[in-house]
Amino acid sequence: MGIRVIVTGGAGFIGTLLVRRLLAGPAAVDGVVIADLAVPPPDVTDDPRVRAVTGDLADLAGDLGTADVIFHLAGVVSGAAEADFDLGMRGNVDGTRAVLEHARAHRVPPVLVFSSSLAVFGADPAVPGAAGPDWTVSDDTLPRPQTSYGIQKFIGEQLVADYTRKGFVRGRSVRLMTVSIRPGRPNAAASSFMSGIIREPLAGLRAPCPVPPDTPVALSSPSRTLQGILRAAEVSDAAWGSRTALNLPALTTTPRSMAAAMDRVAGFPASELIDWTDDPVIGPMVRTWPARVETPRAAALALFPEESFDAIVRQYIDRDKEPAGAGRPDPDRRRASSLGLLGKKQV
Repeated sequence: MGIRVIVTGGAGFIGTLLVRRLLAGPAAVDGVVIADLAVPPPDVTDDPRVRAVTGDLADLAGDLGTADVIFHLAGVVSGAAEADFDLGMRGNVDGTRAVLEHARAHRVPPVLVFSSSLAVFGADPAVPGAAGPDWTVSDDTLPRPQTSYGIQKFIGEQLVADYTRKGFVRGRSVRLMTVSIRPGRPNAAASSFMSGIIREPLAGLRAPCPVPPDTPVALSSPSRTLQGILRAAEVSDAAWGSRTALNLPALTTTPRSMAAAMDRVAGFPASELIDWTDDPVIGPMVRTWPARVETPRAAALALFPEESFDAIVRQYIDRDKEPAGAGRPDPDRRRASSLGLLGKKQV
């Protein structure tokens, strides 16, 4: 008997990559329920194993059915959560609580992977050392969020930890880095520029960078992010260890270095299309996030960052620039055989 999976936010970029990987893997996946405000791409919904449920997650959780594994990726992104407090609370707190309550009703507690964020860490002006370009955080660093989004994600982490302690779910919270480079259109995330300053110039379009060029930032490629999410679902409870959240690996760089990498890989000065600014809203928000992340727990699970941003640009040009359709070979599929989640059910 195959596994049953629920993916909230499954119509988004990472969610769609995740669903495609699950459907294309060597394991028997009996069914995937996708919950999102948007409709997933046709190549996903055309698979008879997929059922899409659209609408507000806080209202839809009871319609998701049962699952062996729940990937909770849905949420209101950072800029939108900061601009609309009520929207952020409903999407990121009420939605997460609804998913946890749905999981709690299962006869057998499911594995639940919650996508948290680096934004749970913040540069608290009252704490010496918790700021600056050399500020480094680890799995055990005390989160001090400085945005509504970061607060909401930290609340989600604590809810997952307590539902796990009570035996309602087998929770694993992973703190995602900014994912770069995302294809498609910009979104309302404060970190969206980390994709835009590459994606738009490569398409011949101008792009704003809302922070100074030498601002340190932490990011991860789509493939390494997906690898971390899947790894969190497959490992045993003993291997996962602490109920607290795990930092996924990060590549530390700067917008200037990112632009230089783009020019090297592309072979032409695409960075001339970047407009360098210091946005009075986004700039201060980004500077509250740490750019250097220690990830010993992730390393113990064989998770590591990309070696360079050049490699990420090459991935984008070679693969991520165009959507992966049902008939398109997936170069990451070769990794699927190593994922326990895709090879057998968890016990």
